[in-house]
Amino acid sequence: MKSTVETLSPTRVRLAIEVPFVELEPSLRKAYREIGQQVQVPGFRRGKVPAAVIDQRVGRGTVLNEAVQEAIPENILAAVREHDLKTLGRPEVEITEFNDGDSLNFTAEVDVRPEITLPDPATIEVTVDEIQIADSEIDEQVNSLRERFATLKTVERAAQEGDYVQIDLNATVDGEEVPGGQASNISHEVGSKQLLPGLDEALVGLAAGDSTTFTTQLVGGDYAGRDADVAVTVRTVKEKELPELNDDFAQMASEFDTIEELRNDLRERVTRGKQVEQIYAARDKALEQMVATAEVPAPEGVVKEEVESRKAAMVDQLERIGASLEEYLAAEEKTEEQIDTELTEAATEGVKIQLLLDTLADAEDVQVSDDEFGHEIVHRAQRAGMAPQQYYDQLVRSGAAQAVFGDVRRGKALAAVMEKIKIKDSAGNEVTLDALRAQNEAEHNHEH
Repeated sequence: MKSTVETLSPTRVRLAIEVPFVELEPSLRKAYREIGQQVQVPGFRRGKVPAAVIDQRVGRGTVLNEAVQEAIPENILAAVREHDLKTLGRPEVEITEFNDGDSLNFTAEVDVRPEITLPDPATIEVTVDEIQIADSEIDEQVNSLRERFATLKTVERAAQEGDYVQIDLNATVDGEEVPGGQASNISHEVGSKQLLPGLDEALVGLAAGDSTTFTTQLVGGDYAGRDADVAVTVRTVKEKELPELNDDFAQMASEFDTIEELRNDLRERVTRGKQVEQIYAARDKALEQMVATAEVPAPEGVVKEEVESRKAAMVDQLERIGASLEEYLAAEEKTEEQIDTELTEAATEGVKIQLLLDTLADAEDVQVSDDEFGHEIVHRAQRAGMAPQQYYDQLVRSGAAQAVFGDVRRGKALAAVMEKIKIKDSAGNEVTLDALRAQNEAEHNHEH
């Protein structure tokens, strides 16, 4: 095989490859073998059909084509190794000349990793918003804790919003009972809009033993889209009682003795959460700054593939909730071109960041241990609700294990950069990575 490489842009090359016919012969023999296994010719055992008979039956052209399809990827790989190229994405192949018995000439255009001049992370400075915590945020935390310890008490009065009622329902359309439209003794929070449209309005003002009827439009079943008359009877009305905010509550709801200690602990938790958010904001700004400083170019083929996969994932997600792309566009008041532009912008930025981090990982000679890789697999398997081994096998089958390995390596490179950059908040205070370290530590301990 002979090959030459031509640079089309900082991120794309064209390989011209010539494969002598003699080097195609192993692929040709394999093609005859595989086609021979598939054709049935009377008088010959399967797999024992001579080449001349296959040429007659299937055509020599088909066999040659099969052999070429097998030889092209192997020869591209050899040429990439020979020229020491760091390729990205899928090559675009064009056969320029090929006749039976002659050499195969083809070109392969492929994106390559550009040469990037890295900025020194120590010169990167970012500013993030100062952390501010209002008392109302702590009140919100305390209230949601109170809600968890609320009790229900039966009351002898009409139902109002926020009460819990036990009810019987019976839906009819033109006097006929709706299949599945009967329910007895179900618990419902008045005003929660969890059951039927119109129910909450009908319940307000009804006491235990009272009944009323209201009209609602059915969404499912044989009567979908029809108006149904629903009779509702209230069995009991209960009001939600929230515990008083005092030291007794603190002792019941937490490991603290006083409400003051509980509030302080909640403030610390909210602060830690905001500190981690601050670090994430700093990370995004630092990456943006480094990509701009290094003038990282985006390989268009890789961006195109990334846009296609993001769009497919988006359509897939919409289909899962029973919506189409058209409905989504109508709801968002956007055209498909606008969505494509947004996806392209996001994908371009994403690809540039990956290239920057790959270059950083090489520069810092970042290694990924089996333990670190395994840790990531366990983490992703948990998120997917699968057993780690099953998740890993699926990754290997789909050829995505290498991509996960790349993600871990880039993550390590990014962590190394974050240790070196300077982060301040808008008030001029220095921001450290302590909160993130504590969170990672906690997660790690939780998994083991």
